[in-house]
Amino acid sequence: MILKVDPVIDRQISANCLKPYHGHPGGCPNYGRKKGCPPGAPLFSDFMDLTKPVYAIINVIPLHAGSDAFSSHALEKKSFKEEITSFLREHRGYHVTTCPEAMGVDITKTLAGAGFKLEWPPQNYVCQVALAGLRNIKEIKSKS
Repeated sequence: MILKVDPVIDRQISANCLKPYHGHPGGCPNYGRKKGCPPGAPLFSDFMDLTKPVYAIINVIPLHAGSDAFSSHALEKKSFKEEITSFLREHRGYHVTTCPEAMGVDITKTLAGAGFKLEWPPQNYVCQVALAGLRNIKEIKSKS
């Protein structure tokens, strides 16, 4: 599913990466280690041009009785990657982040603004969400 969105930027949202979750009592193990993860990740609004259309690429994964929201969904992950690849073929020049929260995007509020409600906690489905946008020219020039 592809939705045009207006990203809700909140610098504090990346602090959620430090919160404990299933199997990770210290928060995300990538925090401070993986490129693109906080605290070194740029703000989405610094990296992408918010004066141009931004899209959410959403993979909805239905939960079935007895399933776990955090279990492996290899088939769905493959489908998500294929959807991102297809989007990029159709939208030349766009860049995608599969970790928008790391870049300070409040995904729950962003999707709600486009009419899509995430379930917290997940009851019927979980979602993988990527955001796609055009690079911020000022950011590119400052790197040159």
